[in-house]
Amino acid sequence: VEEVIEQADYLYGSGETEKLYRLLVQHKNSDDAELLWRLARASRDLAQLSSTSAEEKRQLAYEALEYAKKALEKNEANFAAHKWYAICLSDVGDFEGIKTKIGNAFVIKEHFQRAIELNPKDATTIHLIGIWCYSFAEMPWYQRKIAATLFATPPTSTFQEYAAHSHLKLFSCLYTADPNFYSKNLLFLGKTYLKLNNKKMALLWLSKAKEYPAHTEEDKQV
Repeated sequence: VEEVIEQADYLYGSGETEKLYRLLVQHKNSDDAELLWRLARASRDLAQLSSTSAEEKRQLAYEALEYAKKALEKNEANFAAHKWYAICLSDVGDFEGIKTKIGNAFVIKEHFQRAIELNPKDATTIHLIGIWCYSFAEMPWYQRKIAATLFATPPTSTFQEYAAHSHLKLFSCLYTADPNFYSKNLLFLGKTYLKLNNKKMALLWLSKAKEYPAHTEEDKQV
């Protein structure tokens, strides 16, 4: 297992998405949580490639969720299993409509929070909690109506809360000297400052996002 994980991490670092998926899917019946959450991530990364068809994207999203769920069952104390379960649950919501997506919102946030409890220095999870906050701050009125019918107290958030989380992310990256600063975080910092009518700071972060070296499909979209 250790050798497979080492090879997988090398392929992930090299951006070899298809090779990584082919390597890990051979071990989909493994009982190792470290291997299974990596397979969930690889399935999701493969789904995001522009060469992947719409039907394959859907299939891979559900596969990824199953792998992440299995990783959690094998080791509830694995922070990455919680993180990728939350991410994959959110992805599946895109195929099941707004009611399901809003209904899953609290579960998603709980798993992100559990991931941070288990690993407070994981910059990506802090960023993703920020995205969660932003998505509810930006929720249109008709979605708020749906949320109100699903929950006595629907999930709400503010741009100020997102900005606070993003600065936590920035601090975490500086503290851990994380080289993968994550382009999407830069973009959302810029968008948040626009919402707060601070155009000077918005320009700063959007410029950083624009200049970020595009390694992945997501970086290019950003």
